[in-house]
Amino acid sequence: MLDFDQEVQRSLPKLRVPEPQRSGTLVRLVGLTLETRGIMAPLGACCEVIGQRGHRIEAEVVGFNDKTLYLMPFTDPVGVGPGDTVRVMNNSGQVHLGDGLLGRVIDGRGQPLDGKPMPALPDRMSLLGEPLNPMERGPINAVLDVGVKAINGALTIGRGQRIGLVAGSGVGKSVLLGMLTRFTKADVVVIGLIGERGREVQAFIAESLGAEGLAKSVVVAAPANVSPVLRLKATHMTHVIAEYFRDQGKNVLMLCDSLTRVAHAQREIGLAIGEPPTAKGYPPSVFALLPNLIERGGVGRHGFGSITSIYTVLAEGDDASDPIVDIARASLDGQVMLSRRLADQAHYPAIDLNGSISRVMQTLVNADELRLANKLRRLWSVYQQNADLVQVGAYEAGTNHELDEAIRLREQMLMFLRQDMHVAEDYEVTREQLRHILS
Repeated sequence: MLDFDQEVQRSLPKLRVPEPQRSGTLVRLVGLTLETRGIMAPLGACCEVIGQRGHRIEAEVVGFNDKTLYLMPFTDPVGVGPGDTVRVMNNSGQVHLGDGLLGRVIDGRGQPLDGKPMPALPDRMSLLGEPLNPMERGPINAVLDVGVKAINGALTIGRGQRIGLVAGSGVGKSVLLGMLTRFTKADVVVIGLIGERGREVQAFIAESLGAEGLAKSVVVAAPANVSPVLRLKATHMTHVIAEYFRDQGKNVLMLCDSLTRVAHAQREIGLAIGEPPTAKGYPPSVFALLPNLIERGGVGRHGFGSITSIYTVLAEGDDASDPIVDIARASLDGQVMLSRRLADQAHYPAIDLNGSISRVMQTLVNADELRLANKLRRLWSVYQQNADLVQVGAYEAGTNHELDEAIRLREQMLMFLRQDMHVAEDYEVTREQLRHILS
């Protein structure tokens, strides 16, 4: 005879109460912001707007005011109107993850863009990730070979470091990013192409990654023509995928192109829901978002796995005091500045040693290597500051012994700092070359 109480207790863990199907009404549309009443949902919840003729669009909750929810659609809201039904689809804020993402190209919602079927993804994580206790983070104590001589020799970076590529438009930022993608030694590469030109997605995969590189990579793409909400979701998706593989103990290289476009997406959202504009029109939420994103990189708990983060930062109008450049410089572990003047001279990669720094280099290399790197930076800086005098013949040899040495070594320094985009340079070989030039 069955014991009723025992059967109830045995069945309780298996029961799942479905979320109630709540719905509200669309009351207003201003720009890309939808206002709805009669429905309650948390920030980040995914909703569906159902038009009177069956037209459906998805939108995300981006703010609220009393009993009014502010939604921003994923696509153009053409076809919706006042009185349309708004239904909550999902408010979990979690995404599906798994090894099946390797070799795939997806959008901010995790949907395939490469025409292949949806992969099996058994694991789930919060899109916003879980912040690590800073006392549990492992140290950055291993050199990362990126295959670029100028960085390996003068701006040595470590596994788990956060670096910015700062430049104006058209100075070789994307080419350098492609070199780092191909040449850097990492277990997994996660690439976020956020707010850039749509043609660059396919070009980056074909030219920078190739079939071999794509096999160990995940590409998250949200071009400039998609909704700012999707661009922001793609950014978070890039970071959570990198965290997923880091937690498996893998050394992950995460590339985000670009941090400035992420700030633009958050600016569009913030201004649309009524945030006050501050410097260059950026609302306060931008200056809260960027450090939170940057802090998601680094070495994992107790040295288990790592995320080496490389962000491109667009200095609009070549303005190095741009607020996004400032906050990136303050939050990152170093930056690589690209110079338009060097690019105009066909000097590639156009890395300006004067404005570049790696804040952990001194802990990664020995005293002799650090001395040589500093000597290279000093000689290069001295020559650049006096280049006009030297070229017009106004400098008299013997006046400045350091400048004399810089003039003597100029051609060798140029050959060292220049590099073919298709040729990787080994870290140890680079160090020997630098020692040969300066010793």
